[in-house]
Amino acid sequence: MLIMIYGNLPSQTQLAYWKLAISQHSVVPQRLLDMIQSMPQDAYPTDDFDSVMSALSLFHPDTNPAHMVTKIYKSAQVSDKQLFRILGQVLLSPTIAAAAFWRTAGKRYVLPLGNLSYTENLIYMLNSEDNRYYKPNPRLAQVLDTIFILHCEHEMNCSTAAARHLASSGVDVYTAIGRATGALNGPLHGVEAVPKMLSEIGKVENIPEFIKCMKNKKRKLFGFGHRIYRNYDPRAKILKKLVDEVFFIVGKDPLYEVAAALEKTALSDDYFVKRKLYPNVDFCSGLVYRAMGVPSHFTIVSRMAGYLSHWRESLDDPDTKIMRPQQAYTGVWLRHYGPERERRVK
Repeated sequence: MLIMIYGNLPSQTQLAYWKLAISQHSVVPQRLLDMIQSMPQDAYPTDDFDSVMSALSLFHPDTNPAHMVTKIYKSAQVSDKQLFRILGQVLLSPTIAAAAFWRTAGKRYVLPLGNLSYTENLIYMLNSEDNRYYKPNPRLAQVLDTIFILHCEHEMNCSTAAARHLASSGVDVYTAIGRATGALNGPLHGVEAVPKMLSEIGKVENIPEFIKCMKNKKRKLFGFGHRIYRNYDPRAKILKKLVDEVFFIVGKDPLYEVAAALEKTALSDDYFVKRKLYPNVDFCSGLVYRAMGVPSHFTIVSRMAGYLSHWRESLDDPDTKIMRPQQAYTGVWLRHYGPERERRVK
């Protein structure tokens, strides 16, 4: 995480300093947690998270660049303080993400334990309401760590581009990241869409009909293909090795057979092969999340380190200008007012 943001392995002194600085900012304001609990129960957890990220700037008004001289705002000391706050309140403490989940379930959140890692605490908070002696499986926590690492940064994808775009105007870090996480709400992201698609297929014998509908553009296929990887997504290869291990611990998900059969069909079908539609990371991670009882929207949390590294990089660039994408107009070039239109205008 810190290697990604700062670009180098830290010394022992630097690592100790970073750990202390981040831990000092790990306490989430109680009023913020109360705000989460007051949100409508049918609100989507990711919408909660977006709202909370924006609200954090209200609790830290010193982050607003409008109140600072530009040179001070871009100083390493000021930017690092904001990084530590987000790393502490969002990554070191899973309270915000877990509170949003509990709110949708109509329950109060469970406080994290100080002797557990982030992923251990996350699993603990999601499963300990009815059993205060619950202990998270350390191997499942390691698998969740792996998933989060695989998702933390992946070039200029949709949500990262949103963060970079806003950062170019000089907004505070909470605003930039809040809008980036909002981009993940789109239905074209497959972490949540894959389990839903597999549930709709239901049985292995329904796969041929699904493939037929997909080829006729009557159904959407999620979890296959990638804008960057034109072959098998290397992240999916890593996750695929962990799937069986997770199912051995928690029990096999009935959708796994559907997923395995769908993948086998796709890898042998010329339609998929010619278009290089191979399984991507979402195809595996969605099922793993589901098996571990971790809501798929927690992928948002794993993206924080990548977003923060881009935000910090934009501050370090002295030539940063407001991004302004270009567009090519393809509509009607010259329009004429006809007699009928003139009478309507009068």
